[in-house]
Amino acid sequence: MKIGLYFGSFNPIHAGHLIIANYIVEHTDLKQVWFVVSPHNPLKEKESLLNEYHRLDLVNTAIEGNTKLKSCDIEFKLPKPSYTIDTLQYLSEKYPKHEFSLIMGSDNISTIHKWKNFEKLINTYPIYVYQREKDNINHLQKEYSQVHFLDVPLLNISSSLIRKLIKDKKSVKYLLPENVYHQVIQAGYYK
Repeated sequence: MKIGLYFGSFNPIHAGHLIIANYIVEHTDLKQVWFVVSPHNPLKEKESLLNEYHRLDLVNTAIEGNTKLKSCDIEFKLPKPSYTIDTLQYLSEKYPKHEFSLIMGSDNISTIHKWKNFEKLINTYPIYVYQREKDNINHLQKEYSQVHFLDVPLLNISSSLIRKLIKDKKSVKYLLPENVYHQVIQAGYYK
């Protein structure tokens, strides 16, 4: 089965994440998208990061009942820091019948040359890229043959915006899936 891996903190998962994943699974040859919940991105502040198991639970709540979307906690079990190439290789060995691809925003593809073993990553795994804002990535389309650029409908929201709104006691009701919204509010996350 062809599976797209969508890595992120998902702190919290929101409507924008779900739109991207659903669009990709409906408009490409990928049969499933797995949300790979990252324990901690060293480039992000840890203090605003909800516990990884709570974030995984929110992902599971968000995708409940959708067989084309799955959660993945594999990076919880791998050595830290976790590198994308290592996670992809591990999953490829663990699930040899699956073909894995990477899903990322155009902001990430423009800096992929800084990633661990990026040449191997690009030459081994297809990459599906959704355009964020006005990133100038046209030159990358010629440079990388394994990279597929998609015109995905995007919402201009972020997990950091949602956390700030919650902290400021503003409503995030329509930015999160309804079941995730209720869980975040009831648990008092991000206050």
